Amino acid sequence: MYGTLKKELETKLGQIRADGLYKEERILASTQGARVRVAGGAEVLNFCANNYLGLAADASVRAAAEKALAEWGYGLASVRFICGTQSPHKRLERAVADFLGTEDSILFSSCFDANGAVFEPLLDEDCAVIADSLNHASIIDGIRLCKAQRWIYKHNDMRDVEEIDADTGKAAKGLERCLKEASGARLRMIATDGVFSMDGDIADLSSICDLADKYNALVMVDDSHATGFVGKTGRGTWEHCGVGGRVDIVTTTFGKALGGASGGCVAARKEIVEYLRQKGRPYLFSNTLAPSIVGGTLRSLEMLSASTALRDKLEASTKRFREGMKAAGFDIRPGVHPICPVMLYDEKLALSMADELLKEGVYVIGFSFPVVPRGKARIRVQISAAHSSEDIDAAIAAFVKVGRRLKVI
Repeated sequence: MYGTLKKELETKLGQIRADGLYKEERILASTQGARVRVAGGAEVLNFCANNYLGLAADASVRAAAEKALAEWGYGLASVRFICGTQSPHKRLERAVADFLGTEDSILFSSCFDANGAVFEPLLDEDCAVIADSLNHASIIDGIRLCKAQRWIYKHNDMRDVEEIDADTGKAAKGLERCLKEASGARLRMIATDGVFSMDGDIADLSSICDLADKYNALVMVDDSHATGFVGKTGRGTWEHCGVGGRVDIVTTTFGKALGGASGGCVAARKEIVEYLRQKGRPYLFSNTLAPSIVGGTLRSLEMLSASTALRDKLEASTKRFREGMKAAGFDIRPGVHPICPVMLYDEKLALSMADELLKEGVYVIGFSFPVVPRGKARIRVQISAAHSSEDIDAAIAAFVKVGRRLKVI
C-alpha cells in the first residue's frame, strides 16, 4: 500500500523543490547566540533567531536551569493534576501573572498548546470567535477545535466595512462588521496576535479593546513575539498600546525572549485560569513543564523585572538596522519591532539571497509559501540584544554586497 503514497509524496516533494519552496535544515554546532557555528562551516552572525534578549545562552539563566535540574530532577513523568506540580511551577505561574498584569496564569509545554487549550473549553456552538486573518497557525488550529461560529476580519482592519481585498481578490470584512454580524452569539471573543510574526507589525489593541467594550466581547492576545521587550518595561503589546487590564486572555511563550527553551502559558482572569485547569485538554493530557525550564524562566523574569537594559538595547539596535537598510535601498516593512522583513517577493530569489548571505557570514533564512502568502517571499531578519553595533553594521554591509550582486538594490 505504501507504494502508492510513496509515488505521490515523491511527486509533491519534487514540485516543492522545483517551486523553490523546499525548506532545508541547517545544523548548528554551537549554542544559540549572536554568533553561531553551522556544522561544517565557520562561525557566522545569527540574524534569524527568536532570541530577542540574548538570554538563550545567558550564564545566569543557564545556572538557574542547572540548579533547578539538580534540586528538582530531570522531569516529573506526569501531568500537573496527578503528581506533576512542584512548588517552582506555582512560583512561575505567579511570576508570569504579575509580569503580564493578570490575575493568574497556567503553564503549558508550549504556546501552541496554550492556544490549543483556550477556545474549546470556553466557546460552544452558540458563541462566536472573530480572528485576524494573519493570526499564527496555533490560534487557527486552536479555533478549529471549538464549535463556535467563526468570523475572520481583514488584518488589523477595525472598520465596519466589507470590500474586496486588493491582495487576495476576495471579499474581506473589518472587525466591527464581524462583531455586528456576531451580535446574536451568547459570547464573542476577538482573537489576535499581539505582534504578527512574519511582518513584525503590532495589533491595534486600543481600537480592538474599544470595539470589544462596545460589542461586549472578550479579547484574547497571543504575545509570543512581544513578551519581555515590547512596551516601555517589556510587558508586551498591551503595555505598548496602553490597554492594561482590558485584555482578558494573554497567551505567550517562554521559547523566545524568555530564554528560548520551551514552554508557554495562558495568563488571564482568575476564573478563566481555574476553568482551564479543569477543562483544558493540553493541560490535562500533556506532561508537565520540566523543572530546568521552570528555573530558567523564573530567572529570566527576575532579570527583566529588575532592569529594562536589554529591551532598551534591543530597541536601539532595531532602529539602527532598520534605518541602515532603508538608506541602502531595501524594501523593509515599516515598524519598530525587531522582526525586520526584507521583501523580495520571489521565492527562489529569497532562498538564493539567504545562501549568498551565509557565504558572507550572515545567517538568515528565506521565507516563502506556505509560511507567507505566494508572491510575498522575504528574508525575515530578527535583531537580538546580544548583537553589538558592529554586528548590526556588518549585517547591513553583507546585505548591501549580496543585494547588489543579485540586483535587489
